[in-house]
Amino acid sequence: MLKLLRPAVTRLLTPLGRALVRRGIGPDAVTAIGTLGTVVSALFFFPMGLLTAGALVITVFVLFDLLDGVVARLGGGGGSTWGAFLDSTLDRVADAAIFSGLILYFIADGDALLAGVTLFALVAGLLVSYAKARAEGLGLTCDVGLAERPERLVVVLVAACFSGLGVPYLLAAGMWLLAAAGAVTVVQRVVHVHRQTRER
Repeated sequence: MLKLLRPAVTRLLTPLGRALVRRGIGPDAVTAIGTLGTVVSALFFFPMGLLTAGALVITVFVLFDLLDGVVARLGGGGGSTWGAFLDSTLDRVADAAIFSGLILYFIADGDALLAGVTLFALVAGLLVSYAKARAEGLGLTCDVGLAERPERLVVVLVAACFSGLGVPYLLAAGMWLLAAAGAVTVVQRVVHVHRQTRER
């Protein structure tokens, strides 16, 4: 579903991308701004318990992940290899900030269990990304799995947003779901890579 929505969102962001290109702003700058905004928002709003505000502001900055691609295609400069590396690296920084902000929120709320579950979800998400990067570095494919980054972001931001609006148990359910889905995805990718290595 998210892959089907991506072209539509990209079309909506194209006018803004053109405006940035005209002002000499390249995709690398867009990537950096999006990451900085996500990190600051997550570590400011979430620990204070402002879950809805944090989720909404972070969502705006997450869209920069699509906008940098639009700017690059429209001629905003930036080497594609370097841009891809920078984008992937800063994605991990943004993810870590989002989950760290929630961990701090749970700790402040006295909920050690959910803090631990969220930490597990963070580590599992990082392993999902690492497994793919390592496999591709070895010349293998690894585009499999239940929960890739877009799905994880949707779950965590929707859960945080509606939890802040008073929907009970939603944030807890979201964290447990992400922890389980992350673990399953890591196993799926390990199995997928193992099968490829046996076929060689």
